[in-house]
Amino acid sequence: MRRTTHVEDLLRRHAPQVLGALVRRYGHFDAAEDAVQEALLAAAGQWPSAGVPDNPRGWLIKVASRRLTDALRNEQARRRREERAAALGPRDAFTAPPPGAGRVPCEDDTLSLLFLCCHPDLTPPAQIALTLRAVGGLTTAEIARAHLVPEATMAQRISRAKQKVRGVRFGRPDHWEQRLPAVLHTLYLIFNEGHTATSGAHLQRRDLAREAIRLTGQVHRLLPDDAEVAGLLALMLLTDARRDARTGPHGELVPLDEQDRDRWDREAIEEGAALVTRALSKARPGPYQLRAAIAAVHAEAPTAAATDWPEILGLYDVLVRMVPGPVERLNRAVAVAMVHGPRAGLAELAALADVYTGHRPTAVRAHLLERAGELEAARTAYESAASQTLSRPEQRYLHARAARLGRAGSGRRRGP
Repeated sequence: MRRTTHVEDLLRRHAPQVLGALVRRYGHFDAAEDAVQEALLAAAGQWPSAGVPDNPRGWLIKVASRRLTDALRNEQARRRREERAAALGPRDAFTAPPPGAGRVPCEDDTLSLLFLCCHPDLTPPAQIALTLRAVGGLTTAEIARAHLVPEATMAQRISRAKQKVRGVRFGRPDHWEQRLPAVLHTLYLIFNEGHTATSGAHLQRRDLAREAIRLTGQVHRLLPDDAEVAGLLALMLLTDARRDARTGPHGELVPLDEQDRDRWDREAIEEGAALVTRALSKARPGPYQLRAAIAAVHAEAPTAAATDWPEILGLYDVLVRMVPGPVERLNRAVAVAMVHGPRAGLAELAALADVYTGHRPTAVRAHLLERAGELEAARTAYESAASQTLSRPEQRYLHARAARLGRAGSGRRRGP
């Protein structure tokens, strides 16, 4: 099992780099992605028993290149038969140099792939879906769940997006700054999936979080004076700094107010806090800077009780006016409860009932009901939230909260 997990981590880490290398050499994004998927399947079947090759990325590029050249030759033959025309191009146009040979790219292929996936001809939902698939390594099912759409719908969306970028020159586009909002939003979603996985046995997908931080760091180096890029990088660093304290020894979820803050990464906190401080001094703050500022208030509090909730609420007030999304409003409701009490938070939450459903608002409602003393209603809400999430650590945590309230209720009923 440990070797299988190691192989899965390797494949997830190398997949976008292999895809970027193939697209750089061949073009044909859609065909290249299919070839990479075949290479990944071959590796998943061989490496656990035969062992990981010395150069796993080179192995994947070599296998994927063979699959792609075969596919391209078959496509050429099909067109010859159908059109009775000459070959579409010279044979060596479809031949990749051996892994490690040829010109060294002047920039990370993964970053070029990121900008390709955020092509302006794609709609924002298509940009995000394609990037999560090609760069983030998420499955179509995971992307569909994150967007609350059927898997078949998401598969069609990704397929259409790949068709649209077919033939687009690989590399940094001339006006890539115009794609920045879509790029930042996509990186934010990749990080969020890494920080709290939407499904599976583990609370976190640390490989995705690390990749999002790495890519955002590269964008920050490209645009060092952009305050929102700095804000997003700061937000990721400050949030990821808590990763080791978010789970217990058996993978169980540990909520923020119960975490051992000595396990937080102080170096990452200092770096993130410095980034957001500089960014906020440059211009009117944007959404990522405000989110980072909120994360910094949490990170710099020595204890949960010492958290400056009035400051956090003030920052959420500004953020919600700028981005009145359901997630932002849900987080603000928590801040309202911490400042003005659980009843005030429940009133804010009630206003979200028609626009935000799922386990997160239900879990927040359960927590606020518990704080308000409505233990039976809180127990029911915890169970409802547990039934709605696909994350097993979250399920176990919510069931445990419900069971604890059930025992407390039974004890009170047995008393004199």
